[in-house]
Amino acid sequence: MRQSLNASLKKLKDLGESLDLEEIGRQIEELERQQNEENFWSDQKKAQSVIKEVNKLKDLKSRYEQNKAGIEGILKELDELNKNYDAELFELLEEEYEQINADFEEFEIKVLLSNDYDHSNALLEIHPGAGGTESQDWAEMLFRMYQRYAQNNGYGFEVISYEEADEAGIKSCLVAIKGDMAYGYLKGESGVHRLVRISPFDASSRRHTSFASVEVLPEFNNEIEIEIRDEDLEVDTMRSSGAGGQHINKTDSAVRMKHIPTGLMAFSQSERSQILNREKCLAILKAKLYQKAIEDRENEKRALKGEQRKIEWGSQIRSYVFCPYTLVKDHRTNYEEGNVDKVMNGEINNFLFAYLKSQI
Repeated sequence: MRQSLNASLKKLKDLGESLDLEEIGRQIEELERQQNEENFWSDQKKAQSVIKEVNKLKDLKSRYEQNKAGIEGILKELDELNKNYDAELFELLEEEYEQINADFEEFEIKVLLSNDYDHSNALLEIHPGAGGTESQDWAEMLFRMYQRYAQNNGYGFEVISYEEADEAGIKSCLVAIKGDMAYGYLKGESGVHRLVRISPFDASSRRHTSFASVEVLPEFNNEIEIEIRDEDLEVDTMRSSGAGGQHINKTDSAVRMKHIPTGLMAFSQSERSQILNREKCLAILKAKLYQKAIEDRENEKRALKGEQRKIEWGSQIRSYVFCPYTLVKDHRTNYEEGNVDKVMNGEINNFLFAYLKSQI
């Protein structure tokens, strides 16, 4: 226990040096000075940005101090226990130790989520791969998994577009998972997800392998300046009934938008007004154009989207095996869980954390 805590304390100090806590303190003072200025609220957008930034920095500094105090506190308690052993006290220390480890891991992840737009909402686009009805059903299972993940973690979940398949499952969907750090936590989910199970659509009950792709983008509102000219857009409006079931509004307001220079597409049917769906499409296109610019500039790092691969065998980032045994394994980190039902019920935080820690 002592060895582990000392290792955590060293890692914490290294993180503190990389964060430059003194500089963070100065930034907090400067931002608070701006908040006290008489005309602070004259520019609402800037004011909200300042408040968001100062809260983020204060939270980071506070979490560092809490973790440091917690680790040093239990090390002192261990010294006392060595001098005068007490079994009941040792059990309490074991509980404290587990909580401190969990708190430190969470702080470590927070530090890792320091890139641009990690604090943004996340847009998740899911598409079935090769395999027809099997893959379409698998895409819908992933939709439910992320919906439950959002519920488990207190995030909002908004369906922007949802196209049902003919027999079962979905042809595609786009959802927004809303809350602080949603994009930062979920960005590693981009890639191909593979399912192995006994098919409920096969009368012979044979085992099938299916694929679906997940793409994760940060959601932008007005905080990013990307110019999209009207002449570069091809816009179609349509009725959204007949697809989406309970998930979307069935009105004449659906909008599909194509950015002609890049071929990027956006579709929104979640709002009852064409104007609002058009705004949502523009925001989605901004996110896609931003990501494309990042990929073009830093393609060798595959910073946001990961490798571009076909949605088929051999290209998966994660496998979900229901038969002949149960196992979910991430092929990038080798992290695995034997309880498939737990994972499909949205308990994927350990996979998200393992991926983020692998990026250190």
